[in-house]
Amino acid sequence: MKITKKIAIVLLLVFVAIQFYRPAKNQEQGDHTAVFLNETNPPKDIKMILQNTCYDCHSNNTEYPWYNNVAPVSFWVADHIKDGKKHLNFSDWKNYSAKKKDHKLEEVIEMVQEGEMPLNEYTWTHEEAKLTETQRHAIIEWAKRTRALYQLNLQPE
Repeated sequence: MKITKKIAIVLLLVFVAIQFYRPAKNQEQGDHTAVFLNETNPPKDIKMILQNTCYDCHSNNTEYPWYNNVAPVSFWVADHIKDGKKHLNFSDWKNYSAKKKDHKLEEVIEMVQEGEMPLNEYTWTHEEAKLTETQRHAIIEWAKRTRALYQLNLQPE
């Protein structure tokens, strides 16, 4: 057997074998963003934008696409979610201090302004997550107004 054929067979066997090992899914039951929504009170349009563009990677509940059932894609997606939640987790909002909430909203403003969020890798497969300029502006303005509430709480008495 030629070396190329042997390598191809080994790679195929590895590919088949990894299909049986999956990373844990990021799926929590219940209203995992209730505290965030109650506290920040986003308008309906912002709430929908956050749900469609942010929650899959920045909350404890991801809606997985069909291709997540194929390794190594499942590992790549799990890594993106883990990294996203490390930076901001809307489901963990109740555990953030007022200072940290203010900082997280500051980062939202920065990332949306610079077009870094949502990630291109996400919008390639989630067309509905691409933000228009109007949506970007709306998120930024809402985040600025919401930050002001946290900044009031940070003022010394």
